[in-house]
Amino acid sequence: MLTSDKIYTKESFLSVLSQWQKEGKKIVFTNGCFDILHLGHVDYLEKAKQLGDKLIVGLNTDNSVKRLKGETRPVTDQHGRGRVIAALQFVDAVIFFDEDTPFDLISFVKPDILVKGDDYTVDNIVGADVVIKNGGAVKTISLVKGYSTTDIISKIKKLN
Repeated sequence: MLTSDKIYTKESFLSVLSQWQKEGKKIVFTNGCFDILHLGHVDYLEKAKQLGDKLIVGLNTDNSVKRLKGETRPVTDQHGRGRVIAALQFVDAVIFFDEDTPFDLISFVKPDILVKGDDYTVDNIVGADVVIKNGGAVKTISLVKGYSTTDIISKIKKLN
């Protein structure tokens, strides 16, 4: 199976991150499970990329998704989810994290801009304090209404 050259471990990403920082690139970070990629995800990630030069997506591992969403999730394994997200032209890097939150990864990357959907407020975005302390900004992006992985799964279940 082919792998993407945009999928990294934290350790393997360090040299890429250093190079981007040396070049003065504005680094945007977001995260999520991205279990079944849909229009809402694509719109959100495209808007996130428009906020800077490089978009890093922190992607929950399968174990992390299970702890957050329950035993029936993820529907798509982390390798599949990573490949699909990395295939998007506006995503520059995908880094898996196994923790329940991306706090450690955000602390490692120290992005210029941290992004989440507008279902969050700056007060409840994990890592916002780290980004702000380092001189960065935290932004929310409006989500496309009517698109969520949970809703898609519910619709599929009703077909049976």
